[in-house]
Amino acid sequence: MRGRTAVVLGGSVAGLCAAGVLARHFDEVIVLERDRLPPGAEHRRGVPQSKHPHFLLNSGRRAIGEIFPGFEEALIAAGGMHLMPSMDAAYCENDGWAPRKSGSMTMVYSSRVLIERVLRDKVRELPAIEVREGVAVTGLRSTGGGTPRGRVEGVEYRSGDEDGYLPADLVVDALGRGSSVIDWLEAAGWPAPPERTLDAKVTYTSRWYDLPPADRRPETWWWKHLVITPTQDTGDHPEEHEFLSNFFPIEGDRAIVCMGSWGIQMPRRADEFEAAVDRVRATTFGRAAHACTPTSEVHLTRSTGNKWRRFDLLDVPPVGLVSIGDSVCAFNPFYAQGMSAAARSALILGEMLRERGAADLAFFREFLTRQKKSLDVPWMLAMARDQAYDFATGSEVVAPWRRRLAARLSWPIFNAINATSREDPYVEQTFAQVFNLDKSLRQMAADPRFWFGIARYKLRQRLGRTVVPGGFDDRQDPPGTDFTGYTGPAGASSAGAGRGDDLVGA
Repeated sequence: MRGRTAVVLGGSVAGLCAAGVLARHFDEVIVLERDRLPPGAEHRRGVPQSKHPHFLLNSGRRAIGEIFPGFEEALIAAGGMHLMPSMDAAYCENDGWAPRKSGSMTMVYSSRVLIERVLRDKVRELPAIEVREGVAVTGLRSTGGGTPRGRVEGVEYRSGDEDGYLPADLVVDALGRGSSVIDWLEAAGWPAPPERTLDAKVTYTSRWYDLPPADRRPETWWWKHLVITPTQDTGDHPEEHEFLSNFFPIEGDRAIVCMGSWGIQMPRRADEFEAAVDRVRATTFGRAAHACTPTSEVHLTRSTGNKWRRFDLLDVPPVGLVSIGDSVCAFNPFYAQGMSAAARSALILGEMLRERGAADLAFFREFLTRQKKSLDVPWMLAMARDQAYDFATGSEVVAPWRRRLAARLSWPIFNAINATSREDPYVEQTFAQVFNLDKSLRQMAADPRFWFGIARYKLRQRLGRTVVPGGFDDRQDPPGTDFTGYTGPAGASSAGAGRGDDLVGA
């Protein structure tokens, strides 16, 4: 399909990915962005979440790389780091530090602002795309709203003191969680799409730090990334033990220290934040933070509920309009799915434009069907954990017995998967595919080889026959031993290293 004009509402990750796809199919692509975009990797008002850590999952990396060839190389050249989490990150799990060993998954670490800066650089290389800054979208123009002949025909906007109108063959809504597009469609005659929601009352707080010079870091700092999972101890403990905590490396020898929780009040002042890092259950976390120099204030976010606007359930979706990113489906940011889900939706739009000759009603119905299938994958992952909390609210709250079952089983299953992954490559690779949205939770749940691997590991564990040790004392620094290919002492079990064991010299 070839069109004349496409208009993209919003110039963040979702909007830029959509623009990159549309540039191959339209004579001109106009991106309307309310902010004035910084020339470098800087925060801006329209992306408050940029102050927190962002993971770009492997499926998102591939999708963006397909839209903008050379993106990953440009991100690394700008300071992003290509790391293997199982070797470069220290994970404190339920029973202590996990062993360090080679794995199948790699990631590129950087700040959100650097990702957007590199994307903007890529967009500037495409002559069909024009980014108009300082432009606020104020409405849509359409005809026949809510009928099979209904169509969105253009966009109304305000730039400075002037109002304007852009006719468009296709409009992409990438305005995020706060998009007003549904209100404008309702006013024009379309029914509001049904919404699926679940808010597990997640709050997280972050602060940026400069790392100490390399020659002044302790020898025990073999790691680049620290992850401290919430305790599963039901006894009395500081509420900071319930935090999911990250010491997240970014470009420029910096780190974002982030703590988050389900349903707990989080620190928002600098003194509260600095005190809280000392009470996180792995003492390395607090020591690492205090060894660094803070360079920002404390940033707190509460807008974390899952919300899916189900345009695919409308009898007559609006022709001429698609929504991607948080505009259609916003996730609990803990699960790092937003950017990747948005890039995947942009690819689906590109596939449709490549395959179809006309953007008629059938085109938009098919796009929504394919997008729904793609969004099912991250949505199911988000629900699997967030439905376990009694204080969660929304349409996807489940019956009490299901909440209790999810709360009782989710962490033990996660622990078993992680432990088995140390010795079973199939389980490790399968879970990495699910984490990276390359395979659905439903596919994993129906995979007999996956569950056989876990059952076999649990039996070996019971018999003292496991090989790679785990559960290293979380009151000590994480051991830097590389257990890749480790076979253990001849004739002896190495299961359950436990508190006090030290295999750094193994």
